[in-house]
Amino acid sequence: MTHVHMTPCVVSVSRRSGHHFSKERLPSIVLVEGLGVEGDAHSGITVQHLSRIRADPTQPNLRQVHLMHTELFDELEQQGFTVGPGDLGENVTTRGPDLLALPTGSLLRFGADAVVEVTGLRNPCVQIDRFRAGLLEAALPRDGQGNVVRKAGIMGIVISGGPVRVGDPIDVELPAGPHSPLERVRPLAAREDSRAEDERARCPDGRPVRRAATPCCGPEALRSVGWTGGKIEHPEQPEFPRGCFPGPPPGGADRDPA
Repeated sequence: MTHVHMTPCVVSVSRRSGHHFSKERLPSIVLVEGLGVEGDAHSGITVQHLSRIRADPTQPNLRQVHLMHTELFDELEQQGFTVGPGDLGENVTTRGPDLLALPTGSLLRFGADAVVEVTGLRNPCVQIDRFRAGLLEAALPRDGQGNVVRKAGIMGIVISGGPVRVGDPIDVELPAGPHSPLERVRPLAAREDSRAEDERARCPDGRPVRRAATPCCGPEALRSVGWTGGKIEHPEQPEFPRGCFPGPPPGGADRDPA
């Protein structure tokens, strides 16, 4: 692992026991290994966001902790939006690290004990517009080539528990290269270079298969969810190797409502 020496810190921490868009600010929260934020609605080994539960409640929870940078609030203020810590549903509000530029698998260490592994970008839903009209477009702008730029923070899993307090320093540890840029959190993201091969793949009985392509880097509690040790995944009967997650069901929602 490569260490990046920075001086970022925790600006605010929040949690909420019910499924609401915004979360309540607190002096401190406690991260629990393999689960998330103690007492928070999105804490759990399996998915806790309502849209994910409806799609497949057995999926591993890669959205245990939501982190957001206060630099986004500064940017939104210039566009006429007043947004504060916890308003957009994040658990940890930071100042300093460029969260969106971190590669997948980066580790964020808070204080002495708590460690979060970054799993991907948050993909906000229409609820953000209900909080402030027009905010969804501001949080999901497009670049010069028309590509969506997701700015609404990042998601992670807890690999070491402990308290996180306002003012705690944050140490960023990058994974060994080559690095993969963050994408929206998805249980299975087919690799571009193997997509055509996967589409042609067939089981001995003729059914199409999907190869699990996204590695898991979380704690054993997450790695044990649902794995049966198979090499392939049937849409009807998922089987996939340890270290890989099953894919979302066809047509399932892929945004992150509460």
